[in-house]
Amino acid sequence: MTRANVREQLLEAGLDTLHRQSFNGTSVQDITQAAGVPKGSFYNHFESKEALGVAVVQRYVQDRRRHKIILADQSLLPLDRVRKYFAAMGQRASDTGYTRGCLIGNFATELSGQSPTIRQELSHSLREWTEILVPVLLEAQEAGQLAGEVSVQDLANVLIDTWEGAVLRCKVEQSGQPLERFLNGTLNRLLV
Repeated sequence: MTRANVREQLLEAGLDTLHRQSFNGTSVQDITQAAGVPKGSFYNHFESKEALGVAVVQRYVQDRRRHKIILADQSLLPLDRVRKYFAAMGQRASDTGYTRGCLIGNFATELSGQSPTIRQELSHSLREWTEILVPVLLEAQEAGQLAGEVSVQDLANVLIDTWEGAVLRCKVEQSGQPLERFLNGTLNRLLV
């Protein structure tokens, strides 16, 4: 087994385990067992569990970027792309039975006061997410789909904040209803 493969196994197992069990509810032993590698190999690839946590956030964001292609689909009107984008992410939450929530939201509530390093990575992730939405919202505004006085930066932030709240509530209720309300109600009210 090559060194890069072990790191990748640890990263994938870390993402799955930390997302399922929480950061504080997961030990390095849990991660190495899930990865099928000796515990000692963990520290050959990550300085600490916190360093793995940063890498896990980066991987999660990288995986989430696959939905970005929806926002570039010029065959759809800009706001239709935004709706389709969030619907695709809602499907991802549905696929996990609404039990995991969003890793970004989970880590934010669990670790923001505990790990400045992970908090900084989460903050970066949320800013990047906002910047992914802003150009499409600006395009919608220029096409007359959004009022001209609306700050697309603020709107992007509100969409993300509301999305995160809905995903958190799905996790609590073990139900997709909060996301349905977001997708079918809130999103339509915000995007006018």
